Amino acid sequence: MSGITYKKAGVDIDQADDFVKKIRPLLAKTMRPEVLGRYGGFSGLFRPRLTSYKKPVLVASTDGVGTKLLLAELRNKYDTVGIDLVAMCVNDVIVTGAEPLFFLDYIACGKLESAKLRMLMKGITRGCRESGCALIGGETAELPGLYQKGKFDLAGFCVGVVSEDKIIDGRSCRSGDQILGLASSGVHSNGFSLIRKIFDKGVLRGKIGQELLRPTRIYVRPLLEALKTIRIKAMAHITGGGFYDNIPRVLPTGMTAIVQKGSWPIPPIFRTIQDSGQITDKEMFRTFNMGVGMVLVISRQSVPQAVALFKEQGLRTWVIGYIAEGRQDVRIID
Repeated sequence: MSGITYKKAGVDIDQADDFVKKIRPLLAKTMRPEVLGRYGGFSGLFRPRLTSYKKPVLVASTDGVGTKLLLAELRNKYDTVGIDLVAMCVNDVIVTGAEPLFFLDYIACGKLESAKLRMLMKGITRGCRESGCALIGGETAELPGLYQKGKFDLAGFCVGVVSEDKIIDGRSCRSGDQILGLASSGVHSNGFSLIRKIFDKGVLRGKIGQELLRPTRIYVRPLLEALKTIRIKAMAHITGGGFYDNIPRVLPTGMTAIVQKGSWPIPPIFRTIQDSGQITDKEMFRTFNMGVGMVLVISRQSVPQAVALFKEQGLRTWVIGYIAEGRQDVRIID
């Protein structure tokens, strides 16, 4: 009589090893010259080139995709949430002025399904290429009993670097500075618990679900280009908490952000969500990006140059408000 094995307990080590071997060509496409060693070791090795940084500071961020994963499962499409995972981390790093350097992922599942995980990894590696990040390691954990078969979760971790004197922290914001909104690609990766409350599975399997599954826009390359010539005083990634919770995080004490409704076109998907759920404007602006995925604070004089630069990068922008003296918060006005 044969004894119990790890495989019989629900964890297939051979399948996991085979999966790692199959995705190595994808990982190779994300490599940077600073990467040492090879994928699959106990740790990822990265030798940063710091000579161009004055007093280099490491910047780290970790995040996930949330319940958008349930929409991916419903539609059996997993590559776009891989892009989302990278975007949520690298967009948080770039707001400090830092260049993202490398990325690691963590995938936990009840049962390793190679085809599904390969789609995920295609998205993650695409996101890394778009942001210039090297994928230097990760973990795929098979956890029967903790996750049901077919269920999984994602987490990502990113490290970047910036010169200490180049850190963007909002301290230089002044009354009269302009708020520039950078277009989102859609809903991005926030508010999906609310969305699933509004729409049933039949609707989410249709065109609305297709639109909602659009991946989060990655702003790294256009912002790194802008930082070469434009003084950006503050940046806010509009994620969970929308305008009301994210913009104040980068404002100094005594400064408030005035955002003007109607100064940019709100994409139809947000109107559909709002009308279908009978949601108030305030709730919408506190939950979703409303078509603006990144907010910059720059001087009035820098606006024409910034708008032209982002247009060259294929990124729509609008002046959506200004900075004024007041309490450290956001006012959205008609």
